[in-house]
Order: sequence, then C-alpha cells, then structure tokens
Amino acid sequence: MKQKAYAAAGVDIELGNRVKSTLPQLLASTHRREVLGKVGGFGGLFALDTRQYRQPVLVSSVDGVGTKLKIAFAMDRHDTIGQDLVNHCVNDIAVLGAEPLFFLDYLGTGKLEPRVFTEILRGFAKACSENRCALIGGETAQMPGFYQPGEYDVSGTIVGVVEKSRMLNGQKAVKRGDAVIGIASSGLHTNGYSLARRIFFEQMKLKPKSRVAELGNTIGDELLRVHVSYGPLVLALVRKFNPAGQVSRLSPSSLGENRDRRDACPAIRAFAHITGGGFVDNIPRVLPKTCDVVIRKGSWDVLPIFQLLAQRGGVPEAELYQVFNMGVGMVAIVAAGRADAALKFIRSQQHSAWLIGEVVKGSGKATVV
Repeated sequence: MKQKAYAAAGVDIELGNRVKSTLPQLLASTHRREVLGKVGGFGGLFALDTRQYRQPVLVSSVDGVGTKLKIAFAMDRHDTIGQDLVNHCVNDIAVLGAEPLFFLDYLGTGKLEPRVFTEILRGFAKACSENRCALIGGETAQMPGFYQPGEYDVSGTIVGVVEKSRMLNGQKAVKRGDAVIGIASSGLHTNGYSLARRIFFEQMKLKPKSRVAELGNTIGDELLRVHVSYGPLVLALVRKFNPAGQVSRLSPSSLGENRDRRDACPAIRAFAHITGGGFVDNIPRVLPKTCDVVIRKGSWDVLPIFQLLAQRGGVPEAELYQVFNMGVGMVAIVAAGRADAALKFIRSQQHSAWLIGEVVKGSGKATVV
C-alpha cells in the first residue's frame, strides 16, 4: 500500500493513534472521582467539589525538565523524565499549601517512537498516582525537522486547590527568630544541568555511562535520579501543625490531629522549593521585606554528587549555592518553638531533614555563610 503523503513528510497520524490507544490503561491509576469524560477529548474535564471549601483558590504552575533531557537521550532511558516533571510542578504549588488536582502534559518530537512515548507516559502516570493527581489530557506533536533525531521536549501544567484561609503566605507569616529546616533532595533534581554537563562531560571527560567511584554509580544514572515530590509531606505538615482556626472545613481524619495544636499562629510559616536560583534566589520569594534568612553551611549532609561538582568544577562556592540545591530540595520556615517537633515529624515521613538556618532582621534576602 502506498505510504500516505503526510507520513512520507514525517508525520504518521496512524502511528500516533495506535500509540495513543494505550493511554486509557496507562492513565487508569491516576483517576480521581472528579474527572469527567474520557481521554482523547478536546479538553480535560474536572468537576471541583466546591462543597469541601468556603473559598477555594485554584493554584497553577507550568514547567519543563530543561537540559536533564540530554542525559535521558544519552542513556536512552526515558522512564524517569515524566516523574521529574510532575513532581517539580507538584512542589511548586505545594509551597502555597495547595493539593494537586490534575496535570496536563505536552510532548514535542521529530519522530514519534512508541517505546520512548510509552516510557515517558508511564513516568507521568506513576508520579500522578503517587501525588493523587489526575492526568486528564495532553498534546503530542510530531514536528519532523524541528528536533534532532532521537530528541524531544516535554512540559506540563498542573492545577491544584487550597482553602483561602489556609493558603501559606510567608510574606505575612515569617517572623524574626523562626527556624529554617532543610529537607533532603535526591540530587540535582531538574536544575543546574547545563553547568553540571559542562563539568562532567567537558572538563572531566566522562561519558554518561562512566562509573564514578565517589558516586558508586554511573554519572548518567546519578544525574537521572528522580526529582523528589514533597507535596504529600507539605500537606501533612500543614494539617498537623497549623491551627484548626485557619481550616474552613475539616475532614474527619484531620480532627484528631488538630486537637493537639498549641497556639493561634501557624507554626508552619512558609516553604521554598529550591530549584533554579538555589537558596539565594528562591528563599527570598517567601520572605517579608523586613527579614533575611541565614543558611549555615555544614549543617546538612551534602550529597556526593555536589561534593564532586565543588571539588572538580572550579566554580566559586557562592555560585554553587545559587545554581544547585546542594542536597536540600525544599526549605520549611517554622516557628522556633515547634521546629524540633516539625523536624521529628518530617523524619517520620521518611525524609531526611536538618535545622539549617534561621530568620533574622533584614531586607528580604537569603545568604549562605
């Protein structure tokens, strides 16, 4: 049979349809009762149950994975990229106290490769399921001649919801004397890869599959470690430590937690997701103009990959803390009197965490000393 003209030009619609026919099975694990319709419509449908809220506020974010994709291409491993993207987006809205509701993805490629497409979508589905977030739609674009062979790009949009009275606002809540808790990352997450690739592959002359003794792993696999989702932890911290008076309507499961809350002010003041810009640029986003945060080096366990970047990269130390997360993927600012309890709770949720600094009088800056 003669090949269709569009397929001959590089866009195989029938192949795309066959690949997408597997989506209902892939997305079943992400289903929430609020999702209406089926996959494949012109738009995803989500019926928000407004009875659960007095003043629901929708929170959205959009992001990509950046040049971490180059590592996936080099390793021909695509099962983690989708998880990275979902978890990054979840974290960005979690800092406001928002529960993720649904996620939409975009995948652009020159030629659709069924195996690669399926691996990426499995990653989306796995992370959405773990975050109780519905994957309700997306777009796959075949654009021959636009991407290098074997390459693609992904981005995603997340929408969540938070009760207005429970929305975290560090610019109003953070106070001088508050404690700063650092919660461990798994590695670079999704930031700093352009610099890391230059150091590892150009300066150190490593190959993606080179085994590095200091890491006990190949450099490629180490760089593909999945971006941690802090969403469930953040929501659990807010439920446990912030006052019942700020909750419009409590679920039965949270009533017991609220009985032991001690003070009228929220103990959990703010969170900062440590992404591009590191400590220096991200923490000030949640600070009032009258406060600074001082982060103390040596107060947490720096992962081996960051030690290697520091030792071999020739990058000024101050820049390292502005480019990389240095082993801390999320920062929580907590009332000093509740910091030990919060730290104990975070560790009980299987996250490593440390007291890494404090809030001092200032002008809205973060410094690492």
